[in-house]
Amino acid sequence: MFQSRSESPSWGRVVRAPDEVARPRWRDELACAVTQAASGPNGGLAAGLGRSYGDSGLNPGGRTIDMTGLDRVHAFDPRTGVLRADAGLSLDGAIRLGLPHGRFPPVVPGTKNVTLGGAVANDVHGKNHHAAGTFGAHVRRLGLRRTDGGTHDIGPGDPLFAATIGGLGLTGVVEWVELQLAPTAGAWLDNEDIAFGSLDEFFALAAESEASHQHTVAWVDCTAQGAGLGRGIFSRANWSASTDRTAHRPPHLAVPLDAPAFLMNTLTLKAFNALFYQAGRARAGRRRAHYEQVFFPLDAIGGWNRLYGAPGFYQHQCVIPDPAARDAIAALLREIARSGTGSFLAVLKTLGAIPSPGMLSFPMKGVTLALDFPNRGAQTLGLLERLDAVVREAGGRLYPAKDGRMSPETFAAGFPRLDDFLPHIDPGLSSGFWRRVRP
Repeated sequence: MFQSRSESPSWGRVVRAPDEVARPRWRDELACAVTQAASGPNGGLAAGLGRSYGDSGLNPGGRTIDMTGLDRVHAFDPRTGVLRADAGLSLDGAIRLGLPHGRFPPVVPGTKNVTLGGAVANDVHGKNHHAAGTFGAHVRRLGLRRTDGGTHDIGPGDPLFAATIGGLGLTGVVEWVELQLAPTAGAWLDNEDIAFGSLDEFFALAAESEASHQHTVAWVDCTAQGAGLGRGIFSRANWSASTDRTAHRPPHLAVPLDAPAFLMNTLTLKAFNALFYQAGRARAGRRRAHYEQVFFPLDAIGGWNRLYGAPGFYQHQCVIPDPAARDAIAALLREIARSGTGSFLAVLKTLGAIPSPGMLSFPMKGVTLALDFPNRGAQTLGLLERLDAVVREAGGRLYPAKDGRMSPETFAAGFPRLDDFLPHIDPGLSSGFWRRVRP
């Protein structure tokens, strides 16, 4: 059932490792794969569409169960919005199913190319975290299969459910998910873009917008320094009353080859950020936008991760709790600007107070900053370690779904419920990430 493959790259394409993979398409095949996975030297791990940036979705030297062939819908009630489906169903598929009936996933990350099982394992969040919390807050029940052959039908209030939400696929293989979809009139949002010139202006806009807008996010110029530190473009949106339910289209652009690594240099980074900021100021204002433009702008470019070239890239996403957020975000941006490297698309957002249901869920009330860094070896790793130190000092944490190199100390410091989580691990499951942070 398991076949060797020479390479299973992460989305960031830095981590590349051989493994053995099984691709079940039926439940009995899945049951067999889960049992067999545990017999490998590094155990097994379920995987979806491969959008984890580092090694949380990889099992180097072990066995991987590709869940994407298990994507069937079990039941969907358009009246109540309750969807039950195999864990391999993608958010893309859930949107195409629900939207014609005025239903939409209640929480979506920055890509629709995520399976329901992956959304559970990483307890993903979106631009509406302050209003809706995380994905796991809308999961009604889920089916879990463990490598000892046991199956569990679990829901909120069950400790195993809390361990599985955000549990990185380590508590068992999620077989199916029952999700509460949210009502929507159509496919469009009323969006407003506002240019801001400093971090103080960002925080003022965020505080003002959280009460009036369901979705908020900002792009920030990570090269700006001095008085302009933290300048950027703030976007806020509410679902429109338009009843046009036209779904998204397949990507119309693609990156067929790895871009030359030299294109990602200090000069192009500064030029892009300056031009993007000025263009954002010029187009600031209100407009009606399709959900794909608001939620999934990068999905319009197939294989966009190739833009960072063959060496790949690291993403660093942290969340800083409110009391320390202003000073820590400023310190992070200063360090990045001084380094001469950074991201073309840096994202800054406030997260709300709705508690995440998972023991290892990433979001907490505060501010999250996410940036991509071209892989330049020791230079990049040194910068990321300096950023980690700022995050630890501020009482923050890093997002495991985006990570490929944080230390065990940084992980343990960021997740205070780690000891509660450990008893729920399936001993037959593992990942590159887990072996790195829990050696």
